[in-house]
Amino acid sequence: MNRMNRMGGSLYRDRWIECTSGALRIRGYYFPWGTKTVPYTSIRGFRRVEMGVFGGQIRIWGTSHPRYWASLDPGRPAKKDALILDLGRFVRPFLTPGDTDAVEAVLRAHVPTTDR
Repeated sequence: MNRMNRMGGSLYRDRWIECTSGALRIRGYYFPWGTKTVPYTSIRGFRRVEMGVFGGQIRIWGTSHPRYWASLDPGRPAKKDALILDLGRFVRPFLTPGDTDAVEAVLRAHVPTTDR
């Protein structure tokens, strides 16, 4: 159990994404199974996108476009929406949580609204 979980617990959690009181944790982001922890203070903005066959839906992990990195999600082909995070870097995390609405609500509560 990490410090953030002891302090506040999970606001949202599925197999690949966890929102704690202080950060977003993305399991399966790094090879082979590494977790990326993104403090909410590091997120400049985010946007919700509708996926399609040529828009990330069949990409289970990695990228075909150097600007976006899709975290591991074997269930992505069955999903319709994704979230793209702006961390102020060239590569932007591409996430497909089990409940996109719930993660978007957590992000809206923790990320300034100026850059969306």
